Amino acid sequence: MATSKSKSKSAKTARKSSRTVKHPAKSSVPTRSKPTAAVVSKAASSKSPASSSSKQSAVLKMLYEPKGTTIAAIMKATDWQQHSVRGFFAGVVKKKLDLNLVSEKVDGQRIYRIAKSGTAR
Repeated sequence: MATSKSKSKSAKTARKSSRTVKHPAKSSVPTRSKPTAAVVSKAASSKSPASSSSKQSAVLKMLYEPKGTTIAAIMKATDWQQHSVRGFFAGVVKKKLDLNLVSEKVDGQRIYRIAKSGTAR
C-alpha cells in the first residue's frame, strides 16, 4: 500500500515540475507579442495616409466617387464579408479618419459615399 501512495505523489510532483517549466514560456510569449502589435499598429497607421494599393485605400477611393458605392461592390473588390465592410465604415471611416459617411437608398440599393467636408454632418 505504501508504494501506491508514493507513486501518486511522484506523479503529482512530476506534473508540478512540468507546469513550472511551461510557465516561463507562457510569460515570455506575451512580451514578444506586445512589441509586434505595436509595430503592426505603427505600420498600419503609416500606410493609411499614403495612397498605397491596399484594400482600405481602394475602399476609400470607391467611397470618394460622387456616385458612391454599395457594400456588395466593396465586398467584391476586397473579398471582405459584409460585417467587415460595416466595421470598416464605423471604425475607420467614421471614428479614426473622422469622415462624413453618407448613405442613401437609390432604386432599392443602399449607396454609401463620403460627403464633402462643407456639408452638414
